[in-house]
Amino acid sequence: MMNRNRWLLVGAGIALIGAAGCDNNKLTSLNNNPNSPTDVPAKTVFTNAAQASAGRWIGNGYDLRGTEWVAQHLAEVQYPDEDDYKRLQGGQTAGIFDGAYQGELEDLRQVVKKGQAANDPGTWAPAMILQVWDFSFLTDTWGDVPYSQALSGDSTGGTLTPAYDPQQSIYTGMFAQLDQASKALSSASNSLGAADPVYGGDPAMWQKFANSLRARLALRVVNVDPALANTQLTAALAAPGGVFTSNADAAMIAWPGDGVFNNPWSGNFATRDDHRMSQTLMGVLFANNDPRIPIYAQPTVNDTTVSAMFPNYAGMPNGLTQATASVYFNNTSRPGLIFYPGATTYGTFGDGSGKSTPSYYMTYADMAFIEAEAANRGMAGLTPGQAAGFYTAGITSSMQQWGVAPGDVVTYLGQPSVAYQGGLAGLNQIDLQRWVALYGDGGQAWAEWRRTCVPNTVRPGPYAIINTVPRRFEYSITEYSVNATQVAAAVARQGPDVFQTSMWWDKATAAPTYTSGCGVRQ
Repeated sequence: MMNRNRWLLVGAGIALIGAAGCDNNKLTSLNNNPNSPTDVPAKTVFTNAAQASAGRWIGNGYDLRGTEWVAQHLAEVQYPDEDDYKRLQGGQTAGIFDGAYQGELEDLRQVVKKGQAANDPGTWAPAMILQVWDFSFLTDTWGDVPYSQALSGDSTGGTLTPAYDPQQSIYTGMFAQLDQASKALSSASNSLGAADPVYGGDPAMWQKFANSLRARLALRVVNVDPALANTQLTAALAAPGGVFTSNADAAMIAWPGDGVFNNPWSGNFATRDDHRMSQTLMGVLFANNDPRIPIYAQPTVNDTTVSAMFPNYAGMPNGLTQATASVYFNNTSRPGLIFYPGATTYGTFGDGSGKSTPSYYMTYADMAFIEAEAANRGMAGLTPGQAAGFYTAGITSSMQQWGVAPGDVVTYLGQPSVAYQGGLAGLNQIDLQRWVALYGDGGQAWAEWRRTCVPNTVRPGPYAIINTVPRRFEYSITEYSVNATQVAAAVARQGPDVFQTSMWWDKATAAPTYTSGCGVRQ
């Protein structure tokens, strides 16, 4: 459970930063930031960085302004720029791309630096794991990004124009960092305590997260380098501390919901009523009478029956214009009450408990599906005979995570269309169930779709500005102003800075589940 004291430390850190901003004496030093204190305790910085990371990648910015539409979990009913991919262009991505480096990644670097100077792995290892989690979103969204030279501008020998590392090198670095952090945590003490809003500073839990995240990244590269994927997945599963084995292990922030620190989706829905469920996701849920429907979604305002078992739930097409989308306003489902803050500017939805709904860095369900796919493929010492057990565990844990009644889980698993089939059909089932379970984490759902082409019903809407689902976002336009030489080198190596350029690991055509015309508008 969330310890409220951890969140009080965030407030204290923000107060310190605000007070430091009034100290004009700092303006006399070129190397000091007048808007930041010269020194803040590592614990305070860690708390703020953890919250900021969740808010950026699984909150209101990157997720609800970009990837939820690309992955087609949600659709846009009023302001379709995101749904038409316009806000994924370079003029719109600066807040995400630039902000991550200026914000939490710099904070986490300072925590790692302080923790290593104090020989305290209980402080630096969790910060390094969150760094990798952040960098994985950056590289999986843009491909080549600043990594090895990033955040070094204030260091001796550093640079203010960091090179863009090839994505393959970034993955090598992330695997090494997770290995380093996991090993160090075997002998670490709980140093962060209440300052850690994820695990309360528990080294054993952070170790499980490091190993599970390593497994996620290992499987991501399976289509481009199966040998590397197998090596890293084997190491992750065999690492001291192991990987997630239950929902109790999940890496998450359980928001206090106190009006200051609320679930970011809830904060967004307090004033915006332009989000509806995507027809793509709802179609998959309806096909198997999925009991997560009334949790993921709300009933429609108007009577709309698409499914006899779940009447008055419906999704809308993606990629429309404002005029063509508006007809769906009352005929399609809003996201579930579990995300709503109660009173909003446009009505009351639920009892306000959505303000404290957790944000998940990584779930046990995700880990179970990783193991299911590895077993199906015969990777990391697992065998195809084990795949069904992991597959069932993934579905069960996802439904438990979202509060589905036990009897409904049993009924769902008993359907012939859900029962694990093995072989290529089984691999498709695993990938589809993983995409469904990643609801709320559009970045990971989009990455998994690019890797697998599952479901193959994800296609651009009729008014999207390109006729294929984006493989990446465009680089921040500010980078062309302040780091143009390095951007140009990255583009020359990786390919044009356009949506259609695939990154190093994105070789979906090599996936067993790939289907011709994947992601192309028909």
